[in-house]
Amino acid sequence: MTTAQIALAVVLSLVFLPLGLAKIAAVAFMRQAAAHLGMSSGLYRVIGTLEVAGAAGLLLGLASVRVGVAAAIGLALLMAAAAVVHLRHGDPPVRSLPAAALAVAAVAYAGVAVAAG
Repeated sequence: MTTAQIALAVVLSLVFLPLGLAKIAAVAFMRQAAAHLGMSSGLYRVIGTLEVAGAAGLLLGLASVRVGVAAAIGLALLMAAAAVVHLRHGDPPVRSLPAAALAVAAVAYAGVAVAAG
């Protein structure tokens, strides 16, 4: 296990956990974001649940590389889809940048974890 692997797991978990919990709790700004993208609150809660599960998987990946890599790939796919949804919705490209950056960071975690063995 490398310092990069630990740092990426912790940072990504600190990003995804509160965002996922806010989606699950249907906090006002998350309801607005869901409505803006034409999504139901129920679908947004599912996305939040996936984010929380991914954050937990990244942290569990510090003990089991396979779990961490699977979680990272799942989060990368989720964030790539989020970026596409923003672009297809007509949002300016800068609105999809956070999702794209998180997807790249999740892929970086997977790469570091696989390389570390």
